[in-house]
Formats: sequence, structure tokens, C-alpha cells
Amino acid sequence: MNPWESLRLALDGLRANRMRSFLTMLGVIIGVAAVVALVSVGTGASREVTAQVEALGSNLVMVIPASARGRDLRLEDAAAIEARVDGVLAALPNLRKKLTVRWLGRSEEVDVVGTTEDMPQVQRHPVARGRFLSHQDVLYRRQVAVLGSRTAERLFGPHDPLGREIFVAGRPFAVIGVMTTKGQGGIIVPDADDQVFIPITTAQRILGTTRVGSIYVSVAEGTDVGLVTNHIRRIFEVRFNDPDAVEVFSQEQILAAVGNVTGILTILLGSIAGISLLVGGIGIMNIMLVSVTERTREIGVRKAVGAKRRDILAQFLVESVIISLTGGLIGIGLGMLGSEAIARLGRIPSSVSVGWVLVAFGFAAAVGVFFGIYPAMKAARLDPIEALRHD
Repeated sequence: MNPWESLRLALDGLRANRMRSFLTMLGVIIGVAAVVALVSVGTGASREVTAQVEALGSNLVMVIPASARGRDLRLEDAAAIEARVDGVLAALPNLRKKLTVRWLGRSEEVDVVGTTEDMPQVQRHPVARGRFLSHQDVLYRRQVAVLGSRTAERLFGPHDPLGREIFVAGRPFAVIGVMTTKGQGGIIVPDADDQVFIPITTAQRILGTTRVGSIYVSVAEGTDVGLVTNHIRRIFEVRFNDPDAVEVFSQEQILAAVGNVTGILTILLGSIAGISLLVGGIGIMNIMLVSVTERTREIGVRKAVGAKRRDILAQFLVESVIISLTGGLIGIGLGMLGSEAIARLGRIPSSVSVGWVLVAFGFAAAVGVFFGIYPAMKAARLDPIEALRHD
């Protein structure tokens, strides 16, 4: 019997029990849809986090105090890094706190970031209008502010913020600039578009402290980042007489760690969804065994008129594969729609991976073959005389 005849007989058998065929297919549909949707969300989240870390700047080394050690970083530490470590372009101290910012009758709770004139260079975030902070602004603790693009829009709407006076924690600040829209941030990195930048010395005075929250170190291209990291760590080890006083790590280390975590998460989500697909395959085997039992007499008749074992085997195996492949195609479509719905409703980034779609479809096909082979072999091995006697 040729393959087209096997396909026709398989389709006839499925059409004879449409509802049962659909319910059997439903397990595969749910499994494939879950694989595509969950893995797409995991992949999208991974790419979003990676983009946010990269948006911090280029070739960065980050220095933060070890929270359990009670050590504080100072402005002098940033100056020491610039002066003593080869290959460092700039060491950018930061001091961040969420404060109330007001203009006329409008107020917003935003991240107020104390920083220096090196921020646009280190974090690759240029000014769109006006100017950024200058060395003199930092030196003389001037009360000037540069707004993130979203903060400027929320506070001033259609009005031009340049030259206007805002109040940060109740203190007046002159707006001297507005940053370009960066568009990265929100999961692990603060949104740079929703911030207010002021001189770090001014921020220290407002907050009543002499410490800084972190130091971002920009490393020149071609410089061994590992050597820079070790040198910085050694500087603080000598200063505090404690090798674990601060945490020093490079951007590459963060990206590697994020990649490992999100990769494991994606595989875990895919594995959980794959269990649904496996359950769907068991459902296919169960229904195909029932179908063999119900059609025992039909099998006997076909064998009596000359059908060979391989013909019976092909007919039932094709039925199983059709169920799984059709369910796989429908599941892929539903999975794409589901990932988009999750992304919009939960504000979670989603990225449909062609590779994972092909894996899910291939797994669905394999499920159809694997779980269909036993019922098909059982049908092919039936004795025609016994089959014809079956009621």
C-alpha cells in the first residue's frame, strides 16, 4: 500500500471520531503552547536583562560596599582608582535615593542620583538639551539638576523645563539640562529616563552623609579588565585591611551570571512545559489502544483481503503522527499568542525563538511516533482469524 493510501485511511479513521481525535490532540496543543509561551517569556526576559546591564556603559567595573561589613566608599576612593589603576578612563561615584521632586502643583517620586560630570561618558547617556553637570557644579555644590526624559515629560508636560526651578526634597534646583531617552531599565537596573541627576556633593549635603553608594569604573578598550578588577580589589583590601570589604566585579561577570541564571530558568520553564507534552503523548497512546480494540474487526477484514502487517502499522502510526503534528502546529500558534498576551498584561518582555519553536514541533512529532508505535504494532500483529471473530 502506498503512503497516500495510508494517509487517506488514517484521515478517514480520525474523521470517524472527530471529538475524540480533538480531545486527544488537546494534550499536545497545551504542551506545545506551554513550551513556546514559557520559553519565549524566559528568553525575552534574558535579553532584556542583558540589554539593561549593557546599557550601564561599556567596559565597566563596579565597586560596591559589602553590606555585611559596614564599610563606606568615599569620593576619595574614586579619585584613588583614577590615579593609581592603569587603563582606567574615569571612576564615577554615585549616590542614589528616591526623593520627591516638585514643580508648581506637580510632584513625582523619582530616583535622585548624585553623580559627576563623567556620567554621560561612562554610561553612554548624552544630553539632549541644555548641558550636563560640570566640574565646578560638583566642586561648589551647586543646586542644579539634569532631568531624565521621562521625568521631564511627567513634571513639565509641554513646557520647556530649561531654566525653570524645581524642588528636590524641599530645596530649590535650577534645571540646566534634559537627557536623551535611553529606554533601558526596570528589571535589575534603574530606569535612567526616570531620574534626576544632581552634583554628588550636593546630594551628600542633602542626605547628610559623606559616603557614596557605588563607583562605576570605565576601562579603556584593550585593557585587561581582570587585571583592573584585581588591582581595585587590592586597593580596598589595603585601605580597610579586609579582603572582603567591598565587592568588585566587571560587566562581563554580571552578564555571565545573568546568562547562567536566565538560561537555567528558560530550561526549567521548558522542562515543566515539556511534561505537559509528555502527558499529551500518553493520552495519544491510550486513545490509539482504544481505537485498535474498537477496530479489531476492521483490521481482520483488511488483513483477509491482502493487507500486510506494514500496511496496518503505517495506518495507525500515521494517525498518531497526524494528531501530534496538527496539535503541534495549533500549539505553536497559541503559544505565540500566549507569550504576547503575557508580555502585554504582565509587562514582561517576550521573544519567540525560532529554535525553540522547531524544538517544540520536533518533540511533538517524536511524541506521535513514540507513543503511536506500540498501538500500531499491536494492531499489525493481530491474527486475522481472531480479529474477524471479534464482536
